[in-house]
Amino acid sequence: MVKTAEELALMRISGRLLASVFEMLDTVNLAGMSTLQVNDLVDRFITADLEARPASKGQYGFEYVLNCSINHVVCHGVPDAAQVIRDGDIINLDITLEKNGFIADSSKTYMVGTVSPAARRLVRVTQEAMWKGIGQVRPGAHLGDIGAAIEEHAKKNGYSVVRDYCGHGIGREMHEEPSVLNFGRPGTGMKLREGMVFTIEPMLNQGSRKTVALDDGWTVVTRDGKLSAQFEHTVAVTATGVEVLTLRSDEKRAA
Repeated sequence: MVKTAEELALMRISGRLLASVFEMLDTVNLAGMSTLQVNDLVDRFITADLEARPASKGQYGFEYVLNCSINHVVCHGVPDAAQVIRDGDIINLDITLEKNGFIADSSKTYMVGTVSPAARRLVRVTQEAMWKGIGQVRPGAHLGDIGAAIEEHAKKNGYSVVRDYCGHGIGREMHEEPSVLNFGRPGTGMKLREGMVFTIEPMLNQGSRKTVALDDGWTVVTRDGKLSAQFEHTVAVTATGVEVLTLRSDEKRAA
């Protein structure tokens, strides 16, 4: 759970490489591409350009390098050659990468083309909620502080927080202890210690927080069919606060 200085140094490398995957995607016009084409593009970039391993591929029997969750899909969307990304869609791309034995995990919701003001607002507030959670991270704080900050920001803006899925510890394994809930009460839960590394990954819905898992065994959608958005970073607890290991160059705030 707590990483050594040497392990953190390796996790920084994985985090920087994963951030570069999203920076590559930022230059791509997603409209008209199938989600499988995006998957294959990311696969080639991670393996050939970055000489790293797509950590999701083969994990739990999953065949692809990313999850692609469009519009009302909450998480774990499966790449498909028949699923074409269209102007006006919002799509979360959730990607993992392993280098030198350590894994980084991050996601970003992209707004494709001309997106409705309502969808744009949901995406903005979801990203803000993630940063509200990240802003709570410091030695001596509690996991409940993170969830409470995320939930407060979501509710203040009229959105619900998905409770069925959460953040997690990460390192040599993709999913380690602790679970990092996106809701909670301040001052409750595990106390944070320097060297802990975990993901913060809120999912906010326009309507109800209730979700439904589809028959493919992966895809999760909103029960009411309304939009959902997600953002995720891998973070480390430092002596004085937090370091965002997957921070992208387009993000000015290093929390």
